[in-house]
This record gives sequence, C-alpha cells and structure tokens, in this order.
Amino acid sequence: MLSHSRCLTRNFGRSLSAIRQVGTKLTNFGCCLALLASGCGETAASVRSALSVLALALAAPALGDEVITVKTPAFAESVTEGDVRWEKAVGDSVSEDEVVCEIETDKTSVQVPSPAAGVIEELLVPDGGKVEGGTPLFKLKKGAGAAKAPESPKAATAPLPPSAAPTPPPPPSTVGPIPTTMPPVPPVPAHVKMNRMRLRIAQRLKEAQNTCAMLTTFNEVDMSNISEMRKAYKDAFLKKHNIKLGFMSAFVKAAAYALVDQPAVNAVINDTTKEIVYRDYVDISVAVATPKGLVVPVIRNVEEMNFTDIEKAINLLGEKARKNELAVEDMDGGTFTISNGGVFGSLFGTPIINPPQSAILGMHGIFDRPVAVGGKVEIRPMMYVALTYDHRLIDGREAVTFLRKIKSVVEDPRVLLLDM
Repeated sequence: MLSHSRCLTRNFGRSLSAIRQVGTKLTNFGCCLALLASGCGETAASVRSALSVLALALAAPALGDEVITVKTPAFAESVTEGDVRWEKAVGDSVSEDEVVCEIETDKTSVQVPSPAAGVIEELLVPDGGKVEGGTPLFKLKKGAGAAKAPESPKAATAPLPPSAAPTPPPPPSTVGPIPTTMPPVPPVPAHVKMNRMRLRIAQRLKEAQNTCAMLTTFNEVDMSNISEMRKAYKDAFLKKHNIKLGFMSAFVKAAAYALVDQPAVNAVINDTTKEIVYRDYVDISVAVATPKGLVVPVIRNVEEMNFTDIEKAINLLGEKARKNELAVEDMDGGTFTISNGGVFGSLFGTPIINPPQSAILGMHGIFDRPVAVGGKVEIRPMMYVALTYDHRLIDGREAVTFLRKIKSVVEDPRVLLLDM
C-alpha cells in the first residue's frame, strides 16, 4: 500500500509538471486534484491515464498559438525601398494568401499576402513607413482566428425621477430672437499625402524638363484606310485570336519601322560619359493610366512582331495594369514611348519625354474634319500626332522624317510589305 501511494505521488508530480509547462490555470489545477481524489480507490494505471489525457487536452490550445514574423519580400534590383500601406489592423483575422499590406515603390506596388490563416498580433512598421527587402513587417498568430470579444452590455438606462411640481413659466424676455441656425462654415480643402509613385513621376518629369532640350513637331494622319481595314477584319481577328483589333498595334508597328529607319530617335545621350548610345533593338513603352498614376510597361523587340503579337502583348500588359500586377521588370528599359491621349478625347497636346529616352509619340482623338483630297474637300477621320524629341541629339530633319514615316505606314499599311 505504501509503494502504491508513492507511485501515485510520483505520477501526480510528473503530470503536474507537464501541466505547468503548458500554462495551466488554477481552475484546471483544481480539476486535476479532484480527478486524483476520485481515483484513489482505483489502480495506479487508471489515475496515470486520466492525468495524461488532462495534460494533452491542456497542451493542445497552447501548441496551436504559433506566432510567426512576416518580412518584406525582396525587391527588384532597381528598387531599394518602399512605403507600407496597411490593409489590415491588429486583431484582424486573415485567411491564407489574403493581402495584409501593400508596399508602394517608385515604379509599382507589391502586395504582401498572409502566409497562413490566423490573427494579426502586431504591426512592426507604421502606416506610411519606409521598408527595405527583408524588413520585418508584422507578427501573425497562426490558427483559425481568435473570437472577437463580446460587446460590453449597454449601461442600464437610469430611471427617470418622479415628476416634480410644475415649474412656473419664465418671465417674458425683452431680448430679440435667438438664431437657430449656425453661420455658414467655409469649406476646408483636403490635404492628401502624395504616394511614392506620384512623387517619382513628378521627379522624373521635372528632370526631363531640366535636362532635355525638348522640341515638338506635329502632323496629321488620315485614318480612313486603317479604319476600313479594322472594320473589315475585326470579327475574323477576334474569332481567331480571341482579342480585339485596335489602332494601337498599327501605331506601335509604324513606330518600330520608323525607329529602325531613323536610329537617332532610338538612341540616348549618356550624360555621365558624354556618349551617344545607339540601340539595335526596339523596346516601346506604352503609357497606361492607373488610379495610382501613370505607368509605362514595355513591349520588347517590337521590330520582330506583327500586328497580332503586338495586340496580344498590349492586352496582357493592360490586364496586369488593371489588376495592379505589373512587376518592375515589366517597366524597366524602353527605347521609345507612345502615349495615347485619344482614349480620353484629347484633340491636341505636347507629350513630355520619358527619361532616359530621347523621344515620345503623342496620339490623339479621331475626329471627322474637312480635308483637301485631289483638289476636293472631303470629310475624313483625322488624328493629330505629335513627336516631342531631345533636340540635343535629334535634329529637325530626323524628327520630321520619323513622324512622316509613321504617317505613311498608318495611312497605308502596305508600305510595310513593300519596305518603302
């Protein structure tokens, strides 16, 4: 009997140690004592089994409360830091792959998803704070999510005091009527901090104005032939390639053709080494307006593409821009830019060079205008086009020749087939 009691005591001590290691509360400890007392008449194996079950049950919730630290993902080589914009707050439950924050860089936004389901325990960087690759962002408690604390019961409404004797009416006032409406309050303008992308855009545009000797030349394009071609083949094109045939592919291909013909427009000045850098490839940036600012994804090796390849590339980049999925690699490089203000109804404008490039083509809206054709006045769909170029590198002859080459290709795409 004495050895049986010592065995129970030793087993109880071991189970009590396991319970304390998993953070057992005093109430659980009381339950353990009650269990031991009820089991005194049983065998030592029964008591030991009961205590083991109790220790495992108490350890289960503690083992599930794993806290992990999520860090900033690595940036591309040309990006060193970004600003954090939090989508979630401390205490919010998140599912796996749900976006917790967004990091705005100079060129794009990087979404940071949750690696697992759980609850946000701590934000390690303030909203708007700067981070680099590998910087700890937040702590996540893995699990199904902690239940929200119940709302505190509303304070009971205090009973109204019993009605007292009626008060005598106030004496008549000799003062004039009191105004019942507030005087008009002047409107207060809203002050919104510029995001990092907008700041970078402003900086680059101002650098272009301060560095380049910008000059703009203009021309107009008769869109009759390209409009008829698009009208005749748009349904068959859509059926075969599952994308729409637009006007951008004609201008992108015409620009690539003209850039090969006028290599100075495709070149750039290296201000550090004082050299002219000629490129034997054509990478055209297409300006796309997004809610966060203007982005310029790049279509690579356009000189080797046909209309279908260009339309597919434009469609893919546009889809990425709409979903905010453009990576830095999609916007790096570019030897020439095309900006299409015509989608917003622009009639005329002078685009600004996108450094470190040397020229930019501005497209505008298509409007019916009277033009002289063969000595007669006809109504034709016309578009004004503008070429802004760096006059330090490109002379007027090259610029005008370049723009006329684009005009001839768009007005009659057969020029591409004849290499004229």
